[in-house]
Amino acid sequence: MDKRLRWLSGLRYFEVSARLGSYTKAARELCVSQAAVSQKIRQLEEALDCKLFVRHKRDMRLTRKGEILFERVNDGFGQIISGLNTIQSEPVEGPLEVYTTPSFASRWLMPKLWKFTMRYPKIQVRVYSCCEIPDQDYTRVDVAIWQNLITELDNRRFHKELLFEEALIPFCSPELAESIKFTTPEQLLKCWLIEGIDAQHTSWQHWFQVAGVAMSGEDVMWMEVTTFDMALNAVAAGHGACLAPLSFADDFIERGLLVKPFDIALTPGLRFDIWHDPESSRLARIEVFKNWLREETDT
Repeated sequence: MDKRLRWLSGLRYFEVSARLGSYTKAARELCVSQAAVSQKIRQLEEALDCKLFVRHKRDMRLTRKGEILFERVNDGFGQIISGLNTIQSEPVEGPLEVYTTPSFASRWLMPKLWKFTMRYPKIQVRVYSCCEIPDQDYTRVDVAIWQNLITELDNRRFHKELLFEEALIPFCSPELAESIKFTTPEQLLKCWLIEGIDAQHTSWQHWFQVAGVAMSGEDVMWMEVTTFDMALNAVAAGHGACLAPLSFADDFIERGLLVKPFDIALTPGLRFDIWHDPESSRLARIEVFKNWLREETDT
């Protein structure tokens, strides 16, 4: 057996550092100190007699030889993990880590999750929400549900499936609708328009184009927020109007907090995809959760 296999511990430190581009982040994932990571990489470089990283500001960048080694090490560890998953598949029961956006978590998933828990009480779902695009490393996440994500993350490993697509429509409070007495889309230009900072093609500007309304940015009153749930809460409190999918707003409508001033829909609106590792040891558990998600989107 090749004696260089004694460097496996150092290669693990190297793989994490290269993937995250930081000794500090690697230390957090490995649950060791930053100094321990630095020392391990230095020992590996000495054993290989070549530099693997160069510092660039606060980041650690791979050298050309480091890039070659990372590609091979990443493939090798992937094969090892695949083999372990094959012989150590977990049962349906157990923890399931779910990563999604704050709006999807609070406005769609959490109000429905009790039904999954009642059906599968031995699956402990842990929901994490963040505005950042999911990390390409899913070491702590079994399922990611993300909106309008173009990046394929790592298409050699992660599988993407469409959960649902939904148009965006305008919402406002009943009090605002009563005070303005909406009859034409142009009247919305008199309101504060609440919009997400990263709205892109789901913006008010595009909605007014669909509605056939000329929009001048000079006289429009804007408020930018980061998430759909923030926008809906602001609008429910009487602060202008926002665009959102109906599934995010239906309970507000039922409680009389929101109304639709117009049924003009912006399409395509939001696309939500499910991401998971097809070689995960928790695949049976993931499939159960995915099937339940599809049931909820069909009702």
